Parts: sequence; structure tokens; C-alpha cells
Amino acid sequence: MASISKDPNGHRRILFVGADKRRRAIRLGKISQRKAERLKARIQDLVAASITNDAVDDETARWVAELDDDVMADKLAKAGLIAPREQAALEQFLDRYIASRTDVKPGTTTVYGHTRRNLIDFFGAGKLLREITPGDADEWRLYLAEQGLAESTTRRRCGIAKQFFRTAERKRLIRSNPFSDLKSAGQANPAKFYFITREETQKVIDACPDAQWRLIFALSRYGGLRCPSEHLNLSWSDIDWQGSRMTVWSPKTEHHPGGESRVVPIFPELRPYLEAVFDEAEPGTDLVISRYEYRGRNTNLRTQLLKIIHRAGLEPWPKLFQNLRSTRETELSEKFPMHVVCKWIGNTQAVAAKHYLQVTDEHFRQAAESGAESGALAAQNEAQTVAHDAGQLQPAKTQPVENAGLSVPLRATGCTCPDVQMGVRGFEPRTSSLSGMRSKPTELYARTLAP
Repeated sequence: MASISKDPNGHRRILFVGADKRRRAIRLGKISQRKAERLKARIQDLVAASITNDAVDDETARWVAELDDDVMADKLAKAGLIAPREQAALEQFLDRYIASRTDVKPGTTTVYGHTRRNLIDFFGAGKLLREITPGDADEWRLYLAEQGLAESTTRRRCGIAKQFFRTAERKRLIRSNPFSDLKSAGQANPAKFYFITREETQKVIDACPDAQWRLIFALSRYGGLRCPSEHLNLSWSDIDWQGSRMTVWSPKTEHHPGGESRVVPIFPELRPYLEAVFDEAEPGTDLVISRYEYRGRNTNLRTQLLKIIHRAGLEPWPKLFQNLRSTRETELSEKFPMHVVCKWIGNTQAVAAKHYLQVTDEHFRQAAESGAESGALAAQNEAQTVAHDAGQLQPAKTQPVENAGLSVPLRATGCTCPDVQMGVRGFEPRTSSLSGMRSKPTELYARTLAP
């Protein structure tokens, strides 16, 4: 069905008759006879499949799918043996991908748009996906750093680019993902941790313009809610006043099994602000945060909070809302089991340890006081030892010897045996069973312990 022809210049061709009865040739260039034979076998399978209108065998189909020679793929396509490969341009592919993701939230689409812009600015809108190499991907990452992006933001955008090109790889638009080796895992930055004290919290709350803003801040600081998504989803039907708990709906984790909502206590610090908004609510109002100024499409609560913090006479801290959640989780972790705290905050223990739990100034103060107490206790013990050696320490009170019917002074005996100085409990580590203790008469213990 197919044959190999060698031209005078040493180049080889594969000749075959296609399904349309026309004689065709695929030029191979200057390659070895052995490689030409392997290509001939693949082409014969493709020709047979095209004539009989059957599917090619699995091995040949896998060879076509993994063929990384775009020139050869184009020649096979022109000969009618395989479907033409899609030569997707970067902008065209990214726009099509983002438009197809109807399963993600608008915020995620916005994040996709940032990475799309970075890719097109660096590579150009018409850059073919197949022309982007791993080395190009490394240079793109350096380009992100040069734009002044934080390391965490750079990693996030590398992860999204990796996601884009993974889809292109699965669609057979590219043979491999050039972004696969870029670091994209989230990285904690302890330098951006900030613990908002109760005093600072009260100053900010006092500077809030109304009861609903005070509640927004209190829900973040004392409830540990994600702002704004969880605040704006909270309704009065979710509040269980009698049970002192509320159901919090979480758009961020709803795609996880059981992650669509969680139950959070109405903590004593939070309750007054919740009741104040409830008292002001109009009849028939279901949303807890109902003012349009705080939930409109173009509302930016972060910008509003910055103004409130300045009005309170404080310096804004990094990651305004996340550090409020972080502060609350750190506080709760000192009073409740960690698995309980994570259920209330809505994260895992691994995420909490890496991104939320903080070491505070109060921890250092407690450690210093604990060290001082230990030093005072050690000094007291040393003083007692010195007094004992000088004969100033009075004999200790007698303690009953269990099962012996005796009372003897333990420290006044002058005996240096550790077992005797420890009292009856000193015998227990050396006795394997109660029968071992009964084997000695009680009088023997009495004589041993007598002064």
C-alpha cells in the first residue's frame, strides 16, 4: 500500500494511494532507512483506516496524539490522513476558556482576567500556544516579579496559567504544559500577620458610621466570617437567638462536600452588635446587612474600612479582613480544641497553622512570667535545701504508711535511701505485684523505717 522512494539527493519519500485513488507522497527529508520504515508502517495504518472508514488501532492513534513534529502533522493532514491540528492563538484560546467557565463565580472570573492580561502583555495576543516553551514560562514568571507583584500573587497567577495550559494539553492543542514546573503553591508570609487587640477593635468600632458597619467589623473580628461574601449572605432566618448560634453560608467553600455552610456561635462579644442591627431592621427585611451602600455591585468595603481605621487614629494593618479572621482564630485556639475552632472558622487545621494562627506579644509576656515563676520556685527549693543541710529545717509531719498501720517521719530519719525518703510510694516501682509486698512481714517495714 505504501512504499519508500529515495531521491538522488538522499532525501526519502513515502508514496501511497489514498482513499480518493490519487497517488500521493509525503516528503521525509534526509532520514535513515530505519526511521523511514517506522513512518511507513504508521502511514499504512492511516491509509487503510481512511479507505475502510474505520478507526485506527490504539497504538497508531496514540502515536498521532503524541506526535510532537508539527511539520509532519501538517503533511499528514494535507494528505487527508489525520484531522488538521488546531493552531490556537493565545488570546483566542484564553477568551474561549474563560467564557466557558460558567461554573465559577464572578470574582474568580476577575482573577482569571488578571492572569490573561499578564500572559497577553508578555507573549502577544497572536502567539501560538505550541510555540510557548518552558523557558518562555520561566521568563514570564520573572516578568511578573518585575511588575512589583508580591510573591503570593505571583504564585497564584502561575497556578492559573498552569490551569489554562493544562486544559490546552487535554484538548491536544499542545503536547505538554510549559507552565507545569512553575511554583504555584500558596505561601504564608508571617511578616503580614497582625493581631488586632481588643483596644484597637473598640476604637475602630467607635469610628464606624452606623450599626451595620459596626456589625460588619464585629462579624469579622469576633465571628471570624469571610468578608464580604459571608456577611452579605447572612439573613435573619439564619440566626438562632435561643441557641446562640447562626448558620453561615460560604460561597468560597460550597464546592466542597458539606462546605456550603457552617454553624458559628453568637459569641458574647458579637451579640450586642447583632441585636443593635436587629432592633433597627425594617419589618419584612431578611438580609442582616441590607444597606445598598454596603452590598452594591460597585461597593468596596476594604476602601471604606481603610477610611474608618484612619478616622479611629490607627495605622491600617496588612490584609485587613483576613487578619481579623486570623486574630479571632488565634484567640479561640487558646480556649477550645483546634478541630472545633476550625469548624467555626471554616478552614482546616493545616490551613489554620500555615495562614491564620499567630504568635502574639501576649504569648511572649506569659512565657516570661512563667519563666519568672519557675525561677522563684527553684530559688525557694534551693533555700529549703540549704536550711536542711544546716539543721534549721524542722522534721516533716508524719505520713501514714499504707497497709502497715504505722506513722513515721520521712525526712527526719537521716536515711539517704531514695525509697525510704519517698515514703511508701518508693517501694512501688521495685515491686512487681502485691504478692511481693505481702511476702515481707509488716514488722520488717517498721524496723526499717524506725529512727
